[in-house]
Amino acid sequence: MTIASEKKVWTDEEFMALPDDGGRYELVDGEIVNMGNSGMEHGNIGTFLGGALEFYARPKRLGVTCDSSTAFGMKSGNKRSLDVSFVARDRLQGLKRLPKGFFQGAPDLAVEIISPNNTFEEIHQKLSEYLDNGCRLAWVINPDEQSVLVYHQPHPDRLLTITDVLDGENVVPGFTLPVAELFAELDF
Repeated sequence: MTIASEKKVWTDEEFMALPDDGGRYELVDGEIVNMGNSGMEHGNIGTFLGGALEFYARPKRLGVTCDSSTAFGMKSGNKRSLDVSFVARDRLQGLKRLPKGFFQGAPDLAVEIISPNNTFEEIHQKLSEYLDNGCRLAWVINPDEQSVLVYHQPHPDRLLTITDVLDGENVVPGFTLPVAELFAELDF
């Protein structure tokens, strides 16, 4: 006879109290997952894109941009962290300050940057969960191929290459960024 072990049910407070050891964590199906380090190229692309979104959206009061240390609460109980995320102002109505804990639901724009340790299955599972939790637009950035897949559903709608332009569509209206800028070579 096999005895099934029960998975721990994590409270928001317990999850927020995980050690500040530089690790990035997600809660997936009751298990704490250390997302690990992603490398300098990955971090720079995320910082550049997040900064571009924030500097565009903030003066226009379109919403807020968050980095990879922000976790979002999914209907399943999972806590998911994205490389870059954007939450539109209509979902923030009535708030004077952003939550110190988790935002319930997925961001309106979800950005994942593929790392060497990512699998296709993992990225697909995350995208499906984001889209099921209110995400309206997702970009999956592939540094090795210098491309971006655009999603509105669990399957990609478009493949953008360095000759194309990212478009915030109706999620970040008016925001555009040449894909080539994400992968610009150093020229110091």
